[in-house]
Amino acid sequence: MTGIEARAALLDWLARERRASPLTVEAYGTDLASFLGFLTQHLGGEPDLATLGALRQADVRAWLAALAAEGAVNATRARHLSAVRSFFRYLARRHGVDNPAVRLVATPRSKRPIPRALAPAQARGVVEDVGELSDVAAIQARDTALFTLLYGCGLRIAEALALNVRDAPLAGSDAMLRVVGKGSKERIVPVLPAVRAAIGAWLRLHPNRQPDAPLFLGARGKRLDPGVAQRTMRAYRRLNGLPEHATPHALRHSFATHLLAGGADLRSIQDLLGHASLSTTQRYTSVDEAKLLDVWRKTHPRA
Repeated sequence: MTGIEARAALLDWLARERRASPLTVEAYGTDLASFLGFLTQHLGGEPDLATLGALRQADVRAWLAALAAEGAVNATRARHLSAVRSFFRYLARRHGVDNPAVRLVATPRSKRPIPRALAPAQARGVVEDVGELSDVAAIQARDTALFTLLYGCGLRIAEALALNVRDAPLAGSDAMLRVVGKGSKERIVPVLPAVRAAIGAWLRLHPNRQPDAPLFLGARGKRLDPGVAQRTMRAYRRLNGLPEHATPHALRHSFATHLLAGGADLRSIQDLLGHASLSTTQRYTSVDEAKLLDVWRKTHPRA
């Protein structure tokens, strides 16, 4: 069996037995055709099953290098490699071709995007004006409280919507909020008076103040869906000319970026955001390059 015939057999198996979508089958076919075409040139002939079983890690790396030379970014090369690994798993199960070389090649890592924050005035505008999108007083108070909480405490949207009434930080209470983040990890976040005031205003209109009731409710009385908050933010940014990256999560980025610009240290910001690794928090140092350059100009003796 040739590599091309094995590819056709895999695609038929994906479509008939796995019932993969036509787009998935097409993507696998394209990626594997690219791989087999490279091997034909690289090895000097069309590969068969024996050739595929004898491939070395160097051969696979050469193929990934060729993709990079054609302009393929890491995410694209990782997708191609995933398709090839699936191909070899199929060959091992159906045809006894077990080649560990493909498994041992490291997956190209995608560079994590730099967090995109709003300017301080833009973030303040969101929390002050987002409630005006609705004519209903309760929804105005709810949206103002939610977006004030996101920016004032740096919460993820899922973390904010998971809160119950008993978790609400109120004026006159302890100015700390216990948040359950990713991996069920708890962290304590201080709460500004403005955040407590906004949540208090919403609770006065809250239709269900039982301790175990969701803090943020949707129109049907259930826990607010994240999509509703995202649509609200999308409508606000279009009306106010904000960039496309102005999302609920951008308020969390803004929280961290503005703290860093104000002189907060990375370790404290890490704790406030609930990051498991400091390297994740360090991405915010790339956001405030203008401030870093200004500090350099003011302090370096040769600047």
